[in-house]
Amino acid sequence: MDNYSGSIRSKLQKQDTSIFAVMSALAQEHNAINLSQGFPDFEISQKLIDLVHKYMRKGKNQYAPMTGIPEIREQIAIKMERLYGVQYDPEREINITAGATQALHTAIAATINDEDEVIVFEPAYDAYVPLIKLHGGVVKFAELKLPDYHIDWQEVKKLLSSRTRMIILNSPHNPTGSVLKPEDLQELEKITSNSDVIILSDEVYEHLIFDQIRHESVCRYPELAKRSFVVGSFGKTFHATGWKTGFVMAPENLMSEFRKIHQFVVFACNTPIQYAIAEFITDSTNYEDLGKFYQRKRDYFLKLIAGSKFKVIPSHGTYFQLLDYSEISDEPEVDFAIRLTREFKLASIPVSVFYHKKTDNKVLRFCFAKKEKTLERAAEILCRI
Repeated sequence: MDNYSGSIRSKLQKQDTSIFAVMSALAQEHNAINLSQGFPDFEISQKLIDLVHKYMRKGKNQYAPMTGIPEIREQIAIKMERLYGVQYDPEREINITAGATQALHTAIAATINDEDEVIVFEPAYDAYVPLIKLHGGVVKFAELKLPDYHIDWQEVKKLLSSRTRMIILNSPHNPTGSVLKPEDLQELEKITSNSDVIILSDEVYEHLIFDQIRHESVCRYPELAKRSFVVGSFGKTFHATGWKTGFVMAPENLMSEFRKIHQFVVFACNTPIQYAIAEFITDSTNYEDLGKFYQRKRDYFLKLIAGSKFKVIPSHGTYFQLLDYSEISDEPEVDFAIRLTREFKLASIPVSVFYHKKTDNKVLRFCFAKKEKTLERAAEILCRI
């Protein structure tokens, strides 16, 4: 096919291919163990699969309502009240999305205009910045502070201006595994009080939190909740990332703006999967022990690599573990990650790609949402380096 002969004015001129796609492709090319992209290599619940089949056979195969089927929105509302003591109206304040990234995109598209400023904490999930720029926003970067990747709220305060429209939070945090504390939310509430700054809270790992730490959802804080989008992911929760089913919650005035955009992006999301999840989450045991499940995997992985030269950076949530390789090599993160994949057959993610300045701390991210055999093979490699 001949190329288009006209001129194209790219809306994301300097945007590279996602690091997740790059490293996964490299892992496949070199037949490497893939601990780079965040997806489990074990099966999801057979019960959940059976429920999808059940609703397919029942004929639930046509368009769902634009907002999501009532049953799943009602169950999300019940879950939120049970876990966090908050009430969301399932009709006006909850919407099903085609994965969490679509929810993030739509929330940004609905609220960010040209020259609006958005504060992003780095290292940052790689979708945030391109989505902001795509809609004409200006990114203001705040760097999480080592060694535990905490927020310096005095720095954030200095970034606030009359043009600040949004602050994006992510806890438990990808890629670092750090978790916000109550004082973080209290400080955020304080510095944004009496403002119209919107909070976009990416909470897709809400159930993957360890060490008896409480998840500090923004919805626990009334002054924040009234101007916040809260984004969740059933794909992350139920080990089914390929289903791309998420949700967003927000007060009615924000949700109204969200839905204006959502209806023209995907309109409706997968119908039988919505019905299956709606029934599945009526049993809270299907998600409330996930933290313990993944903590066992984290602890097993750390036990296996205890004799390696890698330095462990504590992970309190998500299914990612950062490892510092500074005692092994002074190579840049990207180079070391590529060599690790090609020569040692183990793929990871260099954390430097999550910074706009490519800040290099000699740290790689490894996904431990894997079978024990996969973790054992990976650990054997790490201990040989």
